[in-house]
Amino acid sequence: MSASMTEVDPDLIDMMDAVFAEYREATPSPTGLDSALWQQLHELGLARLTGPEVSGGSGAGWYEAAELLTAAARHGVRVPLAEHDLLAGWLLDATGLPSAGDIRTVCMLDEHATARGVPWAASAARIVVVFEAGGEYRVTDLDAEKLTVTPGFNAIGEPRDGVTADVSTLDGPSVPATVVTQLRLKAALVRSIQVCAALDRIVQLSVEHATSRIQFGRALSRFQAVQHLIADLAAEAALARAATEAALTSAVSTGWSGENLEFRVAAARSCAGHAAAVVARNAHQVHGAIGTTAEHRLHEFTRAALAWRCEFGSIRYWDQRVTDAALTAGAAGTWGLITG
Repeated sequence: MSASMTEVDPDLIDMMDAVFAEYREATPSPTGLDSALWQQLHELGLARLTGPEVSGGSGAGWYEAAELLTAAARHGVRVPLAEHDLLAGWLLDATGLPSAGDIRTVCMLDEHATARGVPWAASAARIVVVFEAGGEYRVTDLDAEKLTVTPGFNAIGEPRDGVTADVSTLDGPSVPATVVTQLRLKAALVRSIQVCAALDRIVQLSVEHATSRIQFGRALSRFQAVQHLIADLAAEAALARAATEAALTSAVSTGWSGENLEFRVAAARSCAGHAAAVVARNAHQVHGAIGTTAEHRLHEFTRAALAWRCEFGSIRYWDQRVTDAALTAGAAGTWGLITG
């Protein structure tokens, strides 16, 4: 995200970046959730960055959280900051349940009392579960051991697990449908922020490679075909970032209740999803064979962008939401939908 737009304290941004940069320097090939890193984030007040101070949080906002997610993604650090703070922690705070303590994630059970692709469920100590009972939504905070968790992974090795529960044994406070809608939109925007961070890193790597790599006696950046590839990927990344920043600004300014918020989140997810394909393809063409090696870091970000773009709603799903909103608004209302 843009620090100038969000007016986040530059010193805070530098601190966030330094934490993840130092971690990657000391741990070049991280796997799984590093408990030492999580403890450090907790001690720095970053694990529950947006949580209220009365419950042990830092009282920051979504702009600061976006910078934190961006810093982690930019350095290729896999950690459930969004799931623990922005989703599970927020939902507990919204329902009046205790939110301090153990690492958490969140899931929403379907009609079969199952949730698929739940991020970090196998690594979390507790899981905040949203379920339907008696025609209304309810929320409960459970020890992960009380649920059936089936381990799984996404394309970059992050836990994406299956969760099954016995709904007849669950109980918890009811929540209005508007809270569940906010949860869905927050989860979707989280992934858009992360995709954009990965895309920006890919742009940086591509420019650095093209300007430093000498081929046939001159830098790759001097070849017109390479220039076109980089121009296209940079433009796609910028479009995704602009759409995501617009959605984030709308969400924060309206308290996540703006009339056009779902459209803006859908547009951000659509732009980021389609951009990921172009940026990944062009970047690997610019890098050539070296970009496919395990030693080169390009794949950390291309695979991440391609994995994240399909989570909390597929590209097709968000494309359809954009289309539905435009059709509903009609020719006379579409411009207002975009600018309102």
